[in-house]
Parts: sequence; structure tokens; C-alpha cells
Amino acid sequence: MIQGVFDGFKNITVAVLGDVMLDSYLWGQVDRISPEAPVPIVYVQREELRLGGAANVALNLASLGAQVHLFSVAGEDSYSSALFNLLETQQISPQHILLSPDRPTTRKTRIMARNQQVMRLDNEITDNLPKHLEIQLLEQLETFFKTQKPKLLILEDYNKGVLTPKVIEGAIGLAKKYGVITAVDPKHQHFFLYKEVTIFKPNLGEIKTALGLTDSGKLGMESLRVMHEALFKELGHTYSLFTLSEKGVFYQKSGEQSRLIPAKIRNIADVSGAGDTVIAVISLVFALTADMSLAAELGNIAGGLVCEQVGTVAIDKGLLLEEALKHL
Repeated sequence: MIQGVFDGFKNITVAVLGDVMLDSYLWGQVDRISPEAPVPIVYVQREELRLGGAANVALNLASLGAQVHLFSVAGEDSYSSALFNLLETQQISPQHILLSPDRPTTRKTRIMARNQQVMRLDNEITDNLPKHLEIQLLEQLETFFKTQKPKLLILEDYNKGVLTPKVIEGAIGLAKKYGVITAVDPKHQHFFLYKEVTIFKPNLGEIKTALGLTDSGKLGMESLRVMHEALFKELGHTYSLFTLSEKGVFYQKSGEQSRLIPAKIRNIADVSGAGDTVIAVISLVFALTADMSLAAELGNIAGGLVCEQVGTVAIDKGLLLEEALKHL
């Protein structure tokens, strides 16, 4: 069964809509502290560019073999050129990414030394898209739905301005109209705008912030069910899918049995991009099988695997299959 699921990924067409980023890693060595200020001097030895944000979700889907189409907005600058080159290298078409002269391509520069992050520099504008770009983005999405008939739409929100209230409402409406499964990785700004989606995937910190919960009390099945019901009351979604860091993954469908899947023991090196991997794997498996138990199991394994590597990386399909056959 597991092998058949992995073989079936290539038959799924996915649209990813959200904030794309370019992740720059400056790898170096620290030997001393600066005489000018109490900060380390990093001797930069190499630079590496990687896909981030919604582009990393698309990369994870492509790594699993799905047919992926990315919808977003980037700047008219050298960084969008680098972004497009990386996408094309991974066979992800950038044709649905609109370019704007009024906002830069979002990029995060991480300075790394001794396999640790020393500093991060963010270049971005987080203002909501202007009306004309909202309209263009939704028009492109509807044309794509009509012609390509995707199975799945993933909304990847990083609060960088692409997923405006109008774009969110319009995209979910189009997905309903054309019978497309919707999965959401939300952020706090528009947390309660993602109404009636199929899969709603916040992490524990995001849930507590949105619901105004404190850290007091033990995290258990009952408290997780209460969180689901509170979110369901606001959103009317089908599945809650909570990522709980070292505690694993929880899912719930109202009126049906809930489940908490413990995390596998891993040597954690870096959690960057793990959420991107989890939503990519869970959404893709669910779109193919309609089996949330299997989807959550595979997503839980995948999230742990990418945390064993430094920096934002995509899931290795062969390694995930190997682990799945071992544990499931």
C-alpha cells in the first residue's frame, strides 16, 4: 500500500498560493570577536541560495513527484531572477508568479557558522498587495483551475502581503467552485479568515496566540480537542491538523475520532522549513488517498527527517519511503 501511494504522487496536480521567499545562506567560520563591538567576526567561505516560504512547499511537493504550480508575487529584481532559476531547476514553473516593481523579492539571509545560525537579515515589504495584483492573481488561479483541474490547493501564509483578505476569500471560493481540496498553513494576521477549508494546519504557538490561551496546564488529548472545537466554531473547516513540535502531530475531524501521533526520536539540527514539509506531505497524501491517519503519519515522519539537516531542505522521497516502510 505504501509503495502504491508513493507511486501515485506523480498523478496529482497541485497549486500552491502564498508568499515566496529566497533563502540565502552565508556559511563561514568564527575565530574571534570584533574589536569594534561584542559580536563574532564571520569569515564567509561560501554562499548558497535556497527556495523558501511557499516556494519551499512547492519544492517539497515536486520532490515527492507531484505536478506543482506556484502562484505568488515577487519583485522585479535580481533576486526574483535567482528565484526563477531555482524553480526551473526543480521543474517548478514560475509562469504564475507576478512581478511588481513596487516591492522587493522577499529574501532572508542567514549567516551560519559551526552549523549554527549567527544572524538573520530580512529584506521585505509586508504591505498587502494592491487591488490590481489581487485581481490578476485570482484570474490566473481560476484559469488554472479551469484548464489544469488540480486536485489540491495549498495556501501558504507568511504574513508578507500576498494572501490578502480578498485573495484568501477568492481562492477558497474558487476551490469550492471547482471541487479542489484546500489546505492552509496560517499565520496570525489572517488566522480566522480561512473559513471552510479542508485542512487547517497551525502549530501550537499559533493556536494559543489566536485563542488567547496561556501556557499553563498539561497538553493532552482533551485540551487538543477543545482547541479544535474552538477553531471549528470560528472556521467550519473539515480537519484540524496541529503540529506540536517534539510532541508530534494531532488531527481531529468534528464528530469523529481524534488522534495524537507521537514524534519519532531524532537528532534535531534545524527546524527551519519543517512546517513546509509537513503540510506538503500531509496535503498530498490526503489528496491522493482521503486517509488522514496515513497522511498525518507520513507528515510526522517527514517533519522529523528534515529537522535532522541544517537549513531549509526538501524531503527526500526515497528516504521518506524507507522510513515509512520501517515504521508503518
